[in-house]
Amino acid sequence: MLRYTAKRFLSLLISLAVASLVIFVVIEVAPGDPASFMLGMNAQPETLAALRTELGLDQSRLDRYLAWVGGMLTGDFGTSYTYRTPVTEMIGDRLWVSVPLAIYALALSIIVAFPAGIYAASRRGGAGDIGVMGATQLGVAVPNFWFAMILVLIFSINLRWFSAGGFVGWDKGLWAGLHALTLPAIALALPQAAILARVMRSSLLDVLGEDFMRTARAKGLTARQALWRHGLRNALIPVLTIIGLQFSFLLAGSIIIEQVFYLPGLGRLVFQSISARDLIVVESVVMLLVFSVIVVNFLVDLAYAAVDPRLRART
Repeated sequence: MLRYTAKRFLSLLISLAVASLVIFVVIEVAPGDPASFMLGMNAQPETLAALRTELGLDQSRLDRYLAWVGGMLTGDFGTSYTYRTPVTEMIGDRLWVSVPLAIYALALSIIVAFPAGIYAASRRGGAGDIGVMGATQLGVAVPNFWFAMILVLIFSINLRWFSAGGFVGWDKGLWAGLHALTLPAIALALPQAAILARVMRSSLLDVLGEDFMRTARAKGLTARQALWRHGLRNALIPVLTIIGLQFSFLLAGSIIIEQVFYLPGLGRLVFQSISARDLIVVESVVMLLVFSVIVVNFLVDLAYAAVDPRLRART
């Protein structure tokens, strides 16, 4: 297990190094100069040059890349061009919204998907299976931003159970914070729950056809007992992969939902920074999101090895 972990960790480091280079190059070659954007079209050349020097934009791209990477290794993401505040503080403030929202949405997704997938697999070809698969097909097809607006229309405007947008802050209490994130979490969780339920059903059906499941039934276990004692654990390997990818997607892909609900999260920060050509913020947030994806995949790989010892034997 130690050798397997070391190899996966080395792969993680290489992936992060390559990702940082790609992110920097792609964002830096984008058209538009942050200094010109901040000062406007009629800025004097001397003023523009002074601002570029202040922002460090007069340095070579290699020097800026090395300074950016070196700063990230020490926890310093630089200073925002637009807001003139440390990027670390800006990201930290918004993580308190985006991370709980992603965890909340993932929890809702798992709570819905696991029972639905298990129920459908245990009733293959029956009315329950058809109903669950139809519901999941609808969940995958419905855009989450459209579903979010429907939720606002029903629960905020008509029933007035939730606010239509904004975030009250965690200083108002845990319940107040979760209440503000409930509708966005439901909107994010719908398509993820549909995908996860389908994967759970498919994985369970594959496991139920294995020889060891027939052996368990031959030893006297009922179908339900065999499923819960032997089938479910062996079906979790592909499900763990999807859960890991879903958390990364929920953390990085909530830009539209945060816009709909006017949430001060990472997605909204990226959107605002792109609009303002605040490159240092965009680079840092995207790198943080990529880091989360790679780390989650690393943890999923370790979970794989814990569930299936055959993966450790292949290294």
